[in-house]
Amino acid sequence: MNERQKVLLKEIVESYIQDARPVGSKALVDKLKCSSATIRNEMSALEDLGFLEKTHTSSGRVPSKEGYKYYVDNIMQPRELNGEEMLKLQTIFSNNELVLSDAIKECLEIISEITNYTSVVLGKESEHNTLKQLQIIPIDERKVVALVVASNGHVENKQVFIPEDVDAREIVKTSEIINKHLVGTPISEVPSKLEFEIKPRLSSIIKEYESVYNMFQSVFNDFAEKNSDVFFGGRTNILKQPEFDEIDKVKNIMEKLEDYELVKRIESNEDGVNIYIGDENEFDKDVTVVKTSYKANGEEGTIAIIGPTRMEYDKVVTLLNFLKSQIER
Repeated sequence: MNERQKVLLKEIVESYIQDARPVGSKALVDKLKCSSATIRNEMSALEDLGFLEKTHTSSGRVPSKEGYKYYVDNIMQPRELNGEEMLKLQTIFSNNELVLSDAIKECLEIISEITNYTSVVLGKESEHNTLKQLQIIPIDERKVVALVVASNGHVENKQVFIPEDVDAREIVKTSEIINKHLVGTPISEVPSKLEFEIKPRLSSIIKEYESVYNMFQSVFNDFAEKNSDVFFGGRTNILKQPEFDEIDKVKNIMEKLEDYELVKRIESNEDGVNIYIGDENEFDKDVTVVKTSYKANGEEGTIAIIGPTRMEYDKVVTLLNFLKSQIER
């Protein structure tokens, strides 16, 4: 590829990323300082090389997946973050009240807002993240707050209504049994142990044990979900992109985002920020997955951005590099 073709590919990729419209030769005359005929010839050459594609609706060209890959590997320059974006992310990490996992989640929510893509963090499942304490705080005769604390410092509270047929003292008694038998249990195992170890104990000492069990099962299911090793930011953001405006594509991508086993395959152990375009990723041929791994304070995992192949690669790479640097500083 000659230099003029590189400049042309760069202009077409970046123009198409911005407005999702096929690029014609007339739009590039002033930028490239050459004739429309010359540009058409170079576009045709880039098409023959597999870097551009024609569309059915326009005489213009769009980048192919090979074109995006060449752009990422040979042309793209990371984009600088603006002061506001950098400050938002830095402020989260300067909040000493946030544990690392929560800081990462908040940052990914912000990155999803900035980019309009879907973000995901995959934490390593750890047997060291266990139930530390369950506390019941009465509010009134029929209402309590269940406060659940994990060993990694994560705290959740849930307001719970006591069923009419249940004595509030039985709620307290059950919490004491749970603290006695389940403290130290990995968070992911608490719901099943509650069913197979705690429920049988309740049946012999509490009259309405089913109601009490259901109440605590709801509390711990919520807690286990929020402590899950998979967290999304802007899960539906990707649907805002014009590539996903067809019902079948919407259904397909949402089913994949809800398939946790598939999402977990995004996990990365590679150094640096890595880009997987279309068929290069295991998630979906119509998307790009940009991801990086992190290690800090005994925690490790993967952070990733999922978007269309028409992605602002330079911005996403910069955001993930910056986030990784903040996590591992």
